[in-house]
Amino acid sequence: MSKQYTAEEIRKEVEDKDVRFLRLCFTDINGTEKAVEVPKSQLDKVLNNDIRFDGSSIDGFVRLEESDMVLYPDFSTWTVLPWGDEHGGKIGRLICSVHTTDGKPFAGDPRNNLKRVIGQMKEAGFDTFDIGFEMEFHLFKLDEDGNWTTDVPDHASYFDMTSDDEGARCRREIVETLEGMGFEVEAAHHEVGDGQQEIDFRFDDALTTADRCQTFKMVTRQIARKHGLFATFMAKPVEGQAGNGMHNNMSLFKGKRNVFYDENGEFHLSDTALYFLNGILEHARAITAIGNPTVNSYKRLIPGFEAPVYIAWAAKNRSPLVRIPSAGEINTRLEMRSADPTANPYLLLAACLTAGLNGIKEQKMPMKPVEENIFEMTEEERAEHGIKPLPTTLHNAVKAFKNDDLIKSALGDHLTHSFIESKELEWSKYSQSVSDWERQRYMNW
Repeated sequence: MSKQYTAEEIRKEVEDKDVRFLRLCFTDINGTEKAVEVPKSQLDKVLNNDIRFDGSSIDGFVRLEESDMVLYPDFSTWTVLPWGDEHGGKIGRLICSVHTTDGKPFAGDPRNNLKRVIGQMKEAGFDTFDIGFEMEFHLFKLDEDGNWTTDVPDHASYFDMTSDDEGARCRREIVETLEGMGFEVEAAHHEVGDGQQEIDFRFDDALTTADRCQTFKMVTRQIARKHGLFATFMAKPVEGQAGNGMHNNMSLFKGKRNVFYDENGEFHLSDTALYFLNGILEHARAITAIGNPTVNSYKRLIPGFEAPVYIAWAAKNRSPLVRIPSAGEINTRLEMRSADPTANPYLLLAACLTAGLNGIKEQKMPMKPVEENIFEMTEEERAEHGIKPLPTTLHNAVKAFKNDDLIKSALGDHLTHSFIESKELEWSKYSQSVSDWERQRYMNW
């Protein structure tokens, strides 16, 4: 859990650390972090929930006639950013929930929505939904004008010891910066693709981890630019190479007891874990729209690059959607391997938790685990195992989402409407675009 700051502690740090500006962050429907920045003279208004902004220009928020929004900072997210601005002094950051002018939590705020679903979890008798994300990203070189290129700083591969290249130096500084901001980084290494990196930080409760996901992206981009590099979390930035995943490790707790663990269960999984797992599998196609929310996401979900394509689960096998890593009692978890880092973490966790809680409520056992390589099976063999495919396009994933009332309820009416509208517009624009591949393929026909 994050440190709980008081208003007085924040005031003291503002003075002691020469904080000149306050950055108030929140997240839109697409998972993009937005911010309002105010001078330190406005500190009292910040701490008293009195900073307003126009929500009509934020994707998925509100119509023009009801646009006034108020930011309620979560004091536990307070941090002084480890870099200053060009005018000197430090910047203090607070992650905020968005409220209406009458003080009610705004239903179109993804963070508020996750808190709502966590409330449903607690009503069901559970205390904590613990999450560990494994975050992958690519580093590319910047050109002389500061724009991104597709030139990579290295051609290393998985776990290579690239101690002297700029990518490795950048990765190490990202880790040091995160640790200085209170993260417990568990691992950092080169991934399979050229210029591809992975940094894993310790699991925590769902809201804290979603907040840290947004902080992680901000820090990674900032430090990369310092090294003359561009960090991207795009799902598949390079054709023919591995894409970026965001594996989602999930466990459920009552007090300090991990209810997914059973010493005598297969893979040490309890019935509760298996019910939760079945909920994830039954609603996987709709969850895919949220966990893989871009046109580009589906160029990662293809055979041959370790990303899952089929709805199944297993222990050691890495081809299914959900894997059960070997772990002790506290760390027993379900690892959903399909999501990528373009996902809005607040929406993704709300959808997964809703599906899992519904699975617990229904008490249905999942399909049998599949330890064979699913990619090498014939279509008939997959049918015999009851293995169904994930959606292969954003269009099909959104159709699955529209047909799944439970996952729509995980977002609520406002976010569901905004999400469908945003994704259908994205698909429409993509469908009208003409690529270099098409010109090369069809120009002489």
